[in-house]
Amino acid sequence: MTNKAILLNPEDSVATALTDLEKGESIRVSLDHITIDVILCEDIGFGHKYALRDIAKGGEILKYGLPIGKALSDIRAGEWVHVHNCRGERFGFHREQYGLNA
Repeated sequence: MTNKAILLNPEDSVATALTDLEKGESIRVSLDHITIDVILCEDIGFGHKYALRDIAKGGEILKYGLPIGKALSDIRAGEWVHVHNCRGERFGFHREQYGLNA
């Protein structure tokens, strides 16, 4: 079976699609001793992230085992994670938290 998504670190809260994925599809990712199954809430394009578990508003989004941003709203497992519902450091998280000169 070909992997449809990849988990990069066991601590991650997101996985990355290795192909276009469809709403309602059940996707499994595994790494080391961790296996996570998620039913997608929406279509996920190749290279995009989806949530592996619920992430509360303000919660950190983890990829590579490191925070890559914060949730702008509650994100449910299986939802697309992108600029509409998370804010990464590259896109102004530090400015939102610490002011314009951050």
